[in-house]
Amino acid sequence: MSRASAPILYADDDPDDRMLTADALRESGVANPLAVVENGEEVLAYLRREDRWADPVSSPRPGIILMDLNMPKLDGREALVAIKADPRFSSIPVVILTTSQAEADIARSYAVGASSYIRKPVTFDGLVQVMAQLGRYWFEIVRLPAAGRIREEGR
Repeated sequence: MSRASAPILYADDDPDDRMLTADALRESGVANPLAVVENGEEVLAYLRREDRWADPVSSPRPGIILMDLNMPKLDGREALVAIKADPRFSSIPVVILTTSQAEADIARSYAVGASSYIRKPVTFDGLVQVMAQLGRYWFEIVRLPAAGRIREEGR
């Protein structure tokens, strides 16, 4: 699967934010398939292919994870730590997409492995612009190792 067609896994507990982000991705021309989950527990279940995400055909490995911080059950902070601690998923870019402007959230997100931290724009047009830039950067510009080809240093 090429990076240009790699799915986006989006985690957000707010149904309005999920709808707006999906619309903004379409409007911005990002054509990657979108898988949506509602909390950090579901992010991990999707990545581990558990429960309703067991089928790798209908739940392929994402090329990027967009994740809110403030979600019920397992929040984005905890999910980020778990993703980056697991060698199967640690190379997947995780972009925090949140309303939080707290310096502690920004610093901690980067400290535990976030690839980017983006504050959700206030307007839909702003969100479309962010999604267009995000899609171009992560799917056209950046080079990442292919899944399954990631080796530990020294091996």
